[in-house]
Amino acid sequence: MKFILISGPSGSGKTTLSRNILEKIKNGIVLSTDNYYKTGYISKILSIIVDGYFDRGISLNYKLLRKDINFIIKNKSSNYERSYSFKNKDIKKLFKKTKNIKLLIVEGIFARDLIGSIDEKNCFFIELTKNKNECMNRVIKRDFIERGKKKNLAKKDFLKSWDIYYDRFKNKSFKNLYEFTFNKNTDLNELLKNIL
Repeated sequence: MKFILISGPSGSGKTTLSRNILEKIKNGIVLSTDNYYKTGYISKILSIIVDGYFDRGISLNYKLLRKDINFIIKNKSSNYERSYSFKNKDIKKLFKKTKNIKLLIVEGIFARDLIGSIDEKNCFFIELTKNKNECMNRVIKRDFIERGKKKNLAKKDFLKSWDIYYDRFKNKSFKNLYEFTFNKNTDLNELLKNIL
């Protein structure tokens, strides 16, 4: 099984790139780290008192994410997908059977955290780079529509998340790293040829 880890700051196009890759490779599945936040009472409190909680590693339910990854590796299939609600701070399991999986994509701001826990010779790591203002405008629009967040708050949260993201990986290097900017003119066939 091949792995693609897609990381990058909020608004850089990780989810869109993942979907576009799946359109070209039918035997694949995407796990978004956005659906693996911790739940429960403690998480609700921490999301209120910890500045930038959802951009920090302490918010990720790494154990649950690894469990789903291991199941897919072992069975080459998946029985459901997870969906996190920022409003309720909970995860729902949605039935969705996927068989004969040959490609696993993990995308999100925490995708880098999996490096070292996945067999690197089968793993391809994509770091999306994007203009900061482009990312910010995309996030403000998304947060307003999907999360009901006021634009000023969305902007403030974005700027905080941008700094947290780049501070987390300062002075760290990675093997098999492919950095590029994803946009509507990106040649996915060339990218996939490099990966597969």
